[in-house]
Amino acid sequence: MKKSEVPQDQSSLQNSDIKELYYAVDEDGSYTTELSSGWEPKTVVQTQTLAVISERIAFANDQVKQGKASPIVYFMEKSRMDWATLADYMEMWTWRVKRHQKPSVFNKLSTKTKQKYADVFQISLNDLLNFKGE
Repeated sequence: MKKSEVPQDQSSLQNSDIKELYYAVDEDGSYTTELSSGWEPKTVVQTQTLAVISERIAFANDQVKQGKASPIVYFMEKSRMDWATLADYMEMWTWRVKRHQKPSVFNKLSTKTKQKYADVFQISLNDLLNFKGE
């Protein structure tokens, strides 16, 4: 892409000091870098992705409120993790971490394990234990 063709469209990046770096060809035919304020297709995808994440967080919140899920489900979604990622952070098998989504199983976990979850989510143990939904 030519330096003059680097996209400068409206985007979520435009409202901040953050710019994206693109490689482009200048007038002499040499590769150079150019900053971009955004690119419309990327903005559309980012907006849709954030909407899906918000829906997943809201659903997890409702599940915790209804007592159908433990707080780790909400904090996992809020941290933009999946079960495999959370299991890696917890240094446990994925099936074990998935079991902890059940309130009855979560309540029986040791304080040490609950503290490890709190550390992974970067919240206090008190916040994890007392979370009943927003």
